[in-house]
Amino acid sequence: MLPYRTEIRNSPKEQTLKIYLKDISLGEKLKNLLENTNGVRLVEVQESMSRNRMEENVTIYREEGSSINTLKEKVDAFLESYFEKVDS
Repeated sequence: MLPYRTEIRNSPKEQTLKIYLKDISLGEKLKNLLENTNGVRLVEVQESMSRNRMEENVTIYREEGSSINTLKEKVDAFLESYFEKVDS
């Protein structure tokens, strides 16, 4: 099982990228690392509201004009690399 899952979510105002972490203690650390990613406007650690989800998630808001799909690809590549290093 992967240590994370990412999803593109549609809110009434804008599309966001959600990261659901298996280990929620990593939320703040990843938040700080992801804030400097090109195309990211804001990163927040939020309490998950729906059932059958992790207690918290990392929510990424994109910069205006940035593609949410490109941002997801960047974040997925970053997370894959990050967890490869952590697990080895």
